[in-house]
Amino acid sequence: MKKSIIVILLLLGVLVQAQNKKWTLKECVQYALDNNISVKQSELDIELADIEKLTAKGNFVPSINAGSGVSENTGLSFNPVTNNAQTTTFLSASGNINIGYTLFDGLRNFRRLQRADISRLSSQYRLDKMKDDISLFVANGYLAVILNKANLEVLISQNEVTKEQIQRTQELVDAGSLPRGDLLEIKATDASEQQAIINAENSIRISLISLAQLLLIKDYENFDIEDEGYDIIDAGIADKDVTEIITAAKESRSEIRIAEQNVELAEMDLKIAKGANYPTLSAFFGYNTRFANTTSFIQQVDPDNPTITQQIGTVQGTGEAVIGEFPNTFLSEVAADPFIDQLYQNDGIGYGLQLNVPILNGFNTKANVQRNKVNLEQSKFLLEQAELDLESTVYQAYVDAKGALKSYEAAKLALESQQLAYDYAKERYDVGLTNAFDFSQSKLRFDNANIELNRAKYDYIFKLKVLELYFGIPATELKF
Repeated sequence: MKKSIIVILLLLGVLVQAQNKKWTLKECVQYALDNNISVKQSELDIELADIEKLTAKGNFVPSINAGSGVSENTGLSFNPVTNNAQTTTFLSASGNINIGYTLFDGLRNFRRLQRADISRLSSQYRLDKMKDDISLFVANGYLAVILNKANLEVLISQNEVTKEQIQRTQELVDAGSLPRGDLLEIKATDASEQQAIINAENSIRISLISLAQLLLIKDYENFDIEDEGYDIIDAGIADKDVTEIITAAKESRSEIRIAEQNVELAEMDLKIAKGANYPTLSAFFGYNTRFANTTSFIQQVDPDNPTITQQIGTVQGTGEAVIGEFPNTFLSEVAADPFIDQLYQNDGIGYGLQLNVPILNGFNTKANVQRNKVNLEQSKFLLEQAELDLESTVYQAYVDAKGALKSYEAAKLALESQQLAYDYAKERYDVGLTNAFDFSQSKLRFDNANIELNRAKYDYIFKLKVLELYFGIPATELKF
């Protein structure tokens, strides 16, 4: 009984611990990469590329085909062994094996193998890009939750101050030092702050649900994140020149690698298309044999009377008979040879070379070559456009990060100023030199400055990480 109770308590402890688990950003990113549907689809694309490569390798292996057949014939049929027409019932069987190998096909098989390697590399780059995008989506959603939680802390903290002011104002109103309108003003401020707290809690819940949905986590009620220990960590990327970041992005970003691989794929497709203009030389080898269980007739010499004499003509002029001696034979029915013996007796081998020279096929080959030339030019333009787009995107990210830093620094200065103004207003209100409305307005501006600082801080963190990602730092190695 005691053991059962201990086991139940341990299970309950594990369950409570699982429900109280708080996810770190690294855990969220890794979970998304392991479970996201788009990532899984990109991984399947790599598997398809591996299958394409296997097929390309198979073109260098000889083709081997074997066949066999069994039939029973009744009536007048040709014996497949003797090739004689017979009216009988017999069982026959045949078997064959054929081997073919392409010796030369304009290097198309070799090009297809090269293309398969390029295609797999392109699929890997697409997977890397997908992982970077998912990591950024998760980071953005994660920071949104932290921002909402930080705003809630500000609102709760300031509401505690408001409640203290309500108690103090109540005492001053009861003592006749302040008019009752000041108390009502402070209570109205408290009601507004309570409403803001409820809205902030709802924002946290909505952002947590959005993040859980992004991670494909269905237990929304128990999902929560670790909201401590995240600050601005600058790896020095923001201090670099924008041209250096753009150069690094062109060397590392998957967008450029994908476009480059598409150019190589188009070049390889063009080479494969041109290979159809060359002759194809192939070798073949075939082996076949047959069996039939039908009886056959053969002529045999009579052992008792091996020869006979017959007149074969007369001598012209004398009329003398010409006599000839012949073997004395008779037809004898014999059974079919054994199965193994027939396989050896009736086998045949064929081998040789086959040359196919393309002469005219309705301009299909020429049109295919021209089509692939156009595709190659298009892929080159797409590569050029991808480089221009990346330059623009990186430059925009650089400007955004710089602007976010300035906004964050300005928000800090604004908070310092509002802190001083709030402290001053609080001191004046405590001694009765200002009314509740002016104090509440000063407090509202101070609250908004805190919230704006949180927004600017996490906005700068996200935009800084985007810039670091473009510089070539892997998404899983970004530090927060």
